[in-house]
Amino acid sequence: MVKQIIWSRLAHLNRFQILEYWTKRNKSVLYSKKLNQIFEDTADLLSRHSKIGKETDVPDVRIKIVKDYFFTYRETESSIEILTIWDSRQDPSKFDRIIKKSSS
Repeated sequence: MVKQIIWSRLAHLNRFQILEYWTKRNKSVLYSKKLNQIFEDTADLLSRHSKIGKETDVPDVRIKIVKDYFFTYRETESSIEILTIWDSRQDPSKFDRIIKKSSS
């Protein structure tokens, strides 16, 4: 069963910041477009196979690793809510705080 994808505000912001970073760093939108397509494909995959992500310590929250990014999401009966997109090269303790905050 395909579930509806819902992007949280934080996930939208994370996505925008990641794509903007790569556009500025590379002085081109080419890589950002490719990365955005990977994000879209991952969301589509999660909508069809919601249990594919790894369970976390936070109840009902899973992580799907995509390249250097963690997609954190929560499943309901009819939808998948993407909570954050986290660059795994950042401070892991910051990630723990954010995932606990975004899941509440």
